[in-house]
Amino acid sequence: MDGTGNPWYEADLAIRGDRITAVGRLAGRPANQIINARGLVVAPGFIDIHSHGGRGVAQNPALESAVRQGMTTLIEGNDGGSPVPLGPALDKLAATPTSINIGYFIGQGAIRRNVVGLVNRKATAAEIARMKELARQGMLDGAFGLSTGLFYIPGNFTPTEEVIELAKVVAPFGGIHVSHMRDEAAGILDSVRETIRIGEEGGLPTQLTHHKIVGRPNWGRSTETLELVEQARARGVDVTIDQYPYTASHTGSSALFPQWAQEGGSKALAERLKAPDMRKRIIAEMIILLRDNRGGGDPKNVQFSRCEFDPSLAGKTLADVTRARSLEPTFENAANAAIDIQLKGGCSAIYHAIREDDVERIMRSPWTMVASDGEAPIFGKASPSTFGIAASCARA
Repeated sequence: MDGTGNPWYEADLAIRGDRITAVGRLAGRPANQIINARGLVVAPGFIDIHSHGGRGVAQNPALESAVRQGMTTLIEGNDGGSPVPLGPALDKLAATPTSINIGYFIGQGAIRRNVVGLVNRKATAAEIARMKELARQGMLDGAFGLSTGLFYIPGNFTPTEEVIELAKVVAPFGGIHVSHMRDEAAGILDSVRETIRIGEEGGLPTQLTHHKIVGRPNWGRSTETLELVEQARARGVDVTIDQYPYTASHTGSSALFPQWAQEGGSKALAERLKAPDMRKRIIAEMIILLRDNRGGGDPKNVQFSRCEFDPSLAGKTLADVTRARSLEPTFENAANAAIDIQLKGGCSAIYHAIREDDVERIMRSPWTMVASDGEAPIFGKASPSTFGIAASCARA
C-alpha cells in the first residue's frame, strides 16, 4: 500500500540504506537480504497528524510507542498549544537525536495567551496585528499550519473572525488549520460549521481534529457532522477529519469546569470558588457537564490517569473519590470532589463518554485519518492510548 490512495497491489520492494529504490517485479535482482512478506502488508511510514510527542521527546527520544506502530512522523503543536516563538524550540528539537521526524503547528491559543492573556474579551486591532505577526513568524520558522483549541482557554474566548484573520496569514505559506473544536457535545454541529468556516473564509484546508461525539444525549450525531463535511467538500472546501479510535477522551480535569470560570487561570478559578454564589453557579454547570457531556452520565465514567499531587489516584474514578469522602456519588457530590482535586493541582483524566457506533462511523469516512493524540511516554508510565492505535484500527 503506497500511501497515494490507490488500491493495494502485490509487488516486490527494494531498499538501500534508508531509501526505497525500486517497486515492482524484482525477482532475480541481487540482494544482500531477502525478507519474505508474502500475504502481509508493506506500507510507507505513517504520519501521526495529532500528537503531543514533542513535549517528552528529550526524555524519551526512542519514541517506541510510535515506531513500533509504523509511525515515522509526528505532528505537534495541536489544540492551539505550541511554543511561541517556535524557532528556538525547533532548533532545540533538531539538536536532539530522535528515532522519528517531528513537525509543528503554530498554536492560536498560545499566540493569544502571549498577546492578550487569559482574559475573556475581544482582541484590539493592535493585538490582532501582533498575533498575525506571530503566526507569520511561526510559518517562517517552519510550522505546517495553525492549530486551534477553541474548547480550551484562551482559545474559547476567541471570536471566529479573529481566528480567520490568523488563518489568512497562514494560507499563503501552504499551511493548514486543525481544530479541537469549541464544543464536541451539544454544540457539535455549530462547532463543525465554525471549523469549516475558518477554512472557507481563511482560504486554507481545515480539519476536524480528534473528531468525536461526546455525551449520551448527543450520540449518533456523527451522521449529521459527516453530512456537513460532505456538503462543504461538494462546494469546494478542503475539509478533512482525524480521530483516535477510542470511546474515551483524555485531557485535564479542568474539562469538568465551565470555561468562563477558568478566565485568568487556576488562581482566578480558586478565588471564584471561594464566593458562595459563584461556587453554586459553577457546580450547577459542572453537574450538566457530568450528566450530558464529558461525564458520560455517571461520575464513574471519569477516570483519573495521572495526579502529580497524589499518584494513588491514578486509575480511580470520580465516583471512587466521592465515595472515599463517605458520600454517595451523586452529580453534586462528584462536582465538589472534582473541585477539591482541581484546587490541589488537578489531574489528567480519561472520560468514557463516546459511543462505539460514532467512532466506527467517523472512521469509515473516506476523509478520516487516524491519529494518536498521544505523548512520548515510557511504557508503564503513561496512558495506554499512545500504545494502542494500530491494534484498535485493526479491530474497528
